[in-house]
Amino acid sequence: MISLLQHHTFALPAFATSLIRIEQIDELKQIDWNTPFIILGEGSNTVFVDDFQGQIIQIANKGISVNETDVSYIIEVSAGENWHKFVNYCVEQGMYGLENLALIPGTVGAAPVQNIGAYGVEVKDVITKVSGFDIVTGRQQVLTSEECEFAYRDSIFKHTLLGRFIITSVEFELKKEWLPNLSYGPLKSLQAPTAQQVMDEVIAIRSSKLPDPKIQPNSGSFFKNPIVLKEMAHALLSTYPEMPTYPVSNTHIKLAAGWLIEQANLKGYKIGGVEVSEKQALVLINSDDAVNKDLLAMITHIQKAVLAKFGVALEHEVRLIAKSGETKVEAPTCHK
Repeated sequence: MISLLQHHTFALPAFATSLIRIEQIDELKQIDWNTPFIILGEGSNTVFVDDFQGQIIQIANKGISVNETDVSYIIEVSAGENWHKFVNYCVEQGMYGLENLALIPGTVGAAPVQNIGAYGVEVKDVITKVSGFDIVTGRQQVLTSEECEFAYRDSIFKHTLLGRFIITSVEFELKKEWLPNLSYGPLKSLQAPTAQQVMDEVIAIRSSKLPDPKIQPNSGSFFKNPIVLKEMAHALLSTYPEMPTYPVSNTHIKLAAGWLIEQANLKGYKIGGVEVSEKQALVLINSDDAVNKDLLAMITHIQKAVLAKFGVALEHEVRLIAKSGETKVEAPTCHK
């Protein structure tokens, strides 16, 4: 058995049958795919809530290649590259468009699975292709951005291709004609900034809100920002006029999960070794040698408290892995 304590940033005690580190994509052809498996990058969006009865396949291939056209940079990046280091590399090389996504933990290969996003930008906006290994055919396959079926914190890799398609590289297109995206919150105060200044501000904001997992084990933003019908949002605004809202479409509005959790008076709330961060209520931290039952109880408690106060169901964004694979703590659907 292999300890997984160092392989997920929430650092719950857990074990797996084996761990295989993939540094060359051809090594994927040697794996016995009949054995239960979980694909893992840096473990920043995955928490093992039990011993996993199978093998961990850790994607750790490296490499960045850049092709230039008259209007854009086409960048192919291996799935095992660290995301923030890649963003930093792009800004240093004068290739702009990813700076709003700085300091998001994890690997490049995990980015399209979650369709990661922050400060007005989603990664789907700049992805052109995703390449991967299809375990059914045993061959490499390339998907266009449209074929990835991107949605809010969602993609085909969480549904139809879950457990079948292993991302090995991602292609991005960054336009040479660049304008800063200052649409979100604190970035609006920046005056004609450079991409480096946008990135520095994003890093400063994120660092002020999100605890460093190397110091305080955590998995970053734990819950998705809920998207509700416009009528429901307006009804809530009549009671809570200061509630942050973000238009999504003509019919739906996105709410801030962290604000909802904070208004439910849960900042600093503790169950066992798990605590709601005092810095940012959207973050749960392993403050005192937490165990799996502490985390599961905390998720349920937060979901029930937010539902009782606002009538809004919260869904956890972080992937939970139990004995036989991925599991979910379902949000309650009615008031208790």
